Amino acid sequence: MRSLRPLLVALCLLNCASANAADPVMGSWINPRGSVTVTTGACQDKLCGWVSHANAEALADASDAGIPHLVGTTLLQDYRPKGPGHWAGRVYVPDMGRTFYSTIDQQGPNQLKISGCILGGLFCRSQLWHRVTTG
Repeated sequence: MRSLRPLLVALCLLNCASANAADPVMGSWINPRGSVTVTTGACQDKLCGWVSHANAEALADASDAGIPHLVGTTLLQDYRPKGPGHWAGRVYVPDMGRTFYSTIDQQGPNQLKISGCILGGLFCRSQLWHRVTTG
């Protein structure tokens, strides 16, 4: 049995690594208005999301709020897993120039519920973002 232990540990490590590589929250997501696309990925040991596309209206709103280069801006900041399909972190709202406590709840493989909250989570606003698919 001792000779199998290293093999079992290696299989477990490979399985854990492949599960992280296929994290269902990773990818590109579009907001409900279709004006901004965010691409999520790892930022150190956390989850973050950067603007990868914005339409003219979103670019103008951000510029009016003092953000001249919206594409590349980190909107989803420092999210940590809080359970299966649930993360907590901060969301930056460019047209307000403010950062809020936030949660992400995966509603299915192609939908995220992103909430931004004030007063310690007493008042929250949520949006359903959809996975961007090619084809």
